[in-house]
Amino acid sequence: MILKPITLQDLPSLLTAFERGLAGEPAALSAFGRIAGTLHFAPQLIADLHAGRDKAISLAQRLNIPTLDEDPATAFSWDGHAIRTTSETSVVFHEIAHWQIAPVERRSLYDFGLGAGPETGRIFEANAVACVDDAIKEDEENLASLLGILWEADHGEPAIIAFAEQNWLELADRAHTPRHFVQCLGRLAQRGLIASL
Repeated sequence: MILKPITLQDLPSLLTAFERGLAGEPAALSAFGRIAGTLHFAPQLIADLHAGRDKAISLAQRLNIPTLDEDPATAFSWDGHAIRTTSETSVVFHEIAHWQIAPVERRSLYDFGLGAGPETGRIFEANAVACVDDAIKEDEENLASLLGILWEADHGEPAIIAFAEQNWLELADRAHTPRHFVQCLGRLAQRGLIASL
């Protein structure tokens, strides 16, 4: 959920401040450049948020992640067996990222044992199998958010929209904001999850 809506007028200064905070971090600058560069797919920060869903489904197939052409509101985003894909493109990429990040033993649990996601319909059941504390949940959400955004950028989708909506630009002028990006990117790299991006 976005904390503070970002206007098109605010965006250039936020991107500049964020990029300035990545000075001396070439890998992070490159990744950020790829995300920011997707603005040309949504120059008004407006795009068809469902248009690229087939790209996300194709990625899931390449990663051997089963999918279901159903709305998560009827059950779960991840039901322990498949991702429901009748969602916005960024949501499907985000769920793929969760699958990549979750320990294998939690892939059999509804919503990866993190508790119900915002699209999940069977909230009580998803929350009943939650088995991580808030710190782990927040950490995995951060990593899945960034990885999903990078997948969007890699597939020619307007990743900048999700980057803004998922609060990566919140307080962009403060040192901890780009530093958090650098740290999350580094951890994804350590896991070998962004080598092919």
